[in-house]
Amino acid sequence: MQMLDVAVWGGFTTFVLALLALDLGVFHRETRALRSGEALAWAGFYFSLALAFNVLVFFLYERNWLGVGVSVGHPMDGKTAALQFLTGYLLEQSLSLDNVFVIALIFGYFRIPLQYQHRVLFWGILGALIMRGAMIALGAALIARFDWVIYVFGGILILTSLRMLMSSDEEPEPEMNWLVRLARRFYPVTTDLHGERFFIDVAGQRTATPLFLVLLMVESTDVLFAVDSIPAIFAVTQDPFLVFTSNVFAILGLRNLYFAIAPLLGKFRYLKTSLVVILAFVGVKMLLSHTMPIPTLWSLGTILGILVSGILASAFMARRA
Repeated sequence: MQMLDVAVWGGFTTFVLALLALDLGVFHRETRALRSGEALAWAGFYFSLALAFNVLVFFLYERNWLGVGVSVGHPMDGKTAALQFLTGYLLEQSLSLDNVFVIALIFGYFRIPLQYQHRVLFWGILGALIMRGAMIALGAALIARFDWVIYVFGGILILTSLRMLMSSDEEPEPEMNWLVRLARRFYPVTTDLHGERFFIDVAGQRTATPLFLVLLMVESTDVLFAVDSIPAIFAVTQDPFLVFTSNVFAILGLRNLYFAIAPLLGKFRYLKTSLVVILAFVGVKMLLSHTMPIPTLWSLGTILGILVSGILASAFMARRA
């Protein structure tokens, strides 16, 4: 890796870590419940931050600052890069909505008070950034080496959309989760919460709390969702920097998006259907990528149209109920 590549990737990673440190260490230092209005404001902040970064992406690629723009083997102009980042970001943000449904079920099953949920999601998101970074690196290497992998990713997305269409929102089963079972082999687990602590000392023995089990379930859930979302982003762009940064901004906004819309999840009855259609569309886009490529601008409009249609249909049916 060249020094310029290290500067770009290292600079972005440092920025994200500093942002997370400020989030937990300054703005959310106290353990308290995050109100919906406050969460919505933070979600708007991260969305605005993603849009501002998209402007930076334009200039990075348009003017080839720090050697950015040739990482996929050919120059990419700023307009194309910015459009790919925005489409990838909105796609990942849309797919993360399904993750919100599952997280709400996990918190509800363990009866985790609202004031402790922010801490779980913070560390869950930090773990998700690491895991997705590794998966993106693997996916980019596979596609660069084997062109046919794009068809495998497309097939995965179509199968996933069918699975989502036929699945129902069932209560989580902690004892069936492989991470939870592994943790129980190494640590005894208390039956009661102990504030926001993941571990406590009981008779000189390190003991996990139910909050730690919740964290493990959130992490393992994100791994499953990443299997869907990582292939999807490669349908939009195969530039590793754009894939990673669009994923990061989508994940950063997920925590606040959860607190903003979790109380309203019951009213979005057609949102899951929209996500199914989006996954199927992206899967088809990947299968046609070598014979009949769908332009990124069309993809952006289609994804937005499907998502907005699901939200409007849900709002209309909620008013009629």
